[in-house]
Amino acid sequence: MKIERVELQRLNMPMRFRFETSFGSTQMKDFILVSVYGDGVVGYGESVAMPDPLYNEETTDTVWGILEQFLIPRLLSAQPQTPDEVRELFAPIRRNNMAKSALEGAFWDLYCKQKGISLAKALGGDKTEIDVGISIGIEPSVDDVLEKVGLALEQGYKKIKVKIKPGFDVKVVEGIRKRFGDDVPLMADANSAYTLAHIDLLKELDQYGLIMVEQPLAHDDIIDHAKLQAEMSTPICLDESIHTVEDARKAIELGSCKIINIKIGRVGGLAEAKEMHDLCQAHGIPVWCGGMLEAGVGRAHNVAITSLPNFTIPGDTAAASRYWDEDITTPSIELIAPGKLAVPDGPGIGYELNHQAVGKYVIRSSNFRP
Repeated sequence: MKIERVELQRLNMPMRFRFETSFGSTQMKDFILVSVYGDGVVGYGESVAMPDPLYNEETTDTVWGILEQFLIPRLLSAQPQTPDEVRELFAPIRRNNMAKSALEGAFWDLYCKQKGISLAKALGGDKTEIDVGISIGIEPSVDDVLEKVGLALEQGYKKIKVKIKPGFDVKVVEGIRKRFGDDVPLMADANSAYTLAHIDLLKELDQYGLIMVEQPLAHDDIIDHAKLQAEMSTPICLDESIHTVEDARKAIELGSCKIINIKIGRVGGLAEAKEMHDLCQAHGIPVWCGGMLEAGVGRAHNVAITSLPNFTIPGDTAAASRYWDEDITTPSIELIAPGKLAVPDGPGIGYELNHQAVGKYVIRSSNFRP
């Protein structure tokens, strides 16, 4: 394999609705599409970094800079032949996981297309379809949340995730249970909005039979989460705190959580995500794939990783048409049955790029050659 060219394209793609979490809201997807060219084939990756350093320290601008100055030159100079070599090549660069993931993901897609195998198969996935859930942001009122939950249930989504923050938490969960009953598979995501000072409030959630409470405490914490998990019957899921396999190992040993959310971008790529999956499986810790409002390429990578066997909880990879009037892949990634997505068996991610849509939303592009 010879890598002939890498292209970066920055896109601004409008969402169909405003999406709010405890750390902000957005209605515009600002992201970087990475294309790696080699031997007549193109592999695609997508950065999930946000314009502002609110979820983590990376931004769309920093990802572009790290790719341009460090990662792409290393890739073009070393000419790796396997995804594991790419992972080793990027290891000396500290953190910047979303930048690494975007380029590594494009290489994975290129590698699989050249081998004529699906990305899911290359990762060790064994599913032909996956169950998916939906993420509902913080809304102006509880009634607005209930309206969206009702629509999601009508569409057959297998898990409902609601965002919470102090002052918009117990009443939301209570309202959902009263309206829709105890059988709705429900979880709450706090995005690090609480501290141990809120422990009594968080323990109130135990009465509602939630699948989990995701990342209630600080984004970099595993110690206080262990204290909280010891006090709560509801499983705690860690998200922002887990960046590496070592982070996951320590959290499991400390008893900081009973579930881990694996986001490819957050952990630095598909190779790290697969190893984290394997570690969790060995320790009886179920995992699921969280969403970062991905466009089609990132969404396709999520589908592939979710095909691994220990992804036993429906993820956030809802149908593309929920978020976009027009996505950047063709065909668009849509439900094949209520709450289910197909796992493509074609080479690579199994989807082509919608060049017309990319051209409509691109605001910057650069090409890099050896």
